[in-house]
Amino acid sequence: MKAFLLAAGRGTRLRPYTDTIPKCLIPIQGKPLLGIWLDHLRLQGVREVLINTHHHAHQVEAFVRGYSHCREIRIVLSNEPELLGSAGTIRHCRDFVDNEDDFMIFYADNLTNVNLKRFAKFHHNCRRKNGILTMGLFHAPNPSACGIAELDADQKILAFTEKPENPKSDLANAGIYMASREIFECFPEAPPKPGSVLDFGLHVLPLLAGRMYGYPIAEYLRDVGTIESYQQALTEWPVYTDSQQAGI
Repeated sequence: MKAFLLAAGRGTRLRPYTDTIPKCLIPIQGKPLLGIWLDHLRLQGVREVLINTHHHAHQVEAFVRGYSHCREIRIVLSNEPELLGSAGTIRHCRDFVDNEDDFMIFYADNLTNVNLKRFAKFHHNCRRKNGILTMGLFHAPNPSACGIAELDADQKILAFTEKPENPKSDLANAGIYMASREIFECFPEAPPKPGSVLDFGLHVLPLLAGRMYGYPIAEYLRDVGTIESYQQALTEWPVYTDSQQAGI
């Protein structure tokens, strides 16, 4: 299994921490967030991961060079001198998954121990129903600040809206996906506005309504992209054994 781990953001909401360190390397109980992600992906069966870089890219490169389990998971770095956006990165690096029927996509500013094996099994069942993407979902306390999905009784996502003024549900995009390669047929050729980036939530997901399914995440999940949420994560995140992380 291959995965994109999107980690290039500037982390402006985490300043002043991110003035000197990339968001993906902020420590959680003494361990860089990126290290937590790579360990979790490795234990869940992901064998190749592409990480995009931009802000303090040299620090991410140095961390990857020193990653102790690099023989167990192949890591590809893709530097972006100018940010491409979440969907822009995936489209630009399409060759990474050219030989894959399915692949995963993660936003690296999340902290989670989600069981990816169960998630993948759910996605493969949805493929039999013509689903081309499975989206991890959580119940958001403030739906207007999130990408919101509307589901039917079969977990099919009928509509998706980024930060709606009047949300019709509280089921929010967790930034955890599994996609089939058919998804590239749905990518716009370019962002709607010249000079802007191609965003997954704004420009791709709304086009997939009726062809994607929602997976409620029962495990721990927190976006650590703000000072407040980062401080919460530091008090909440337990120390998981390898077997707990692997979902054994």
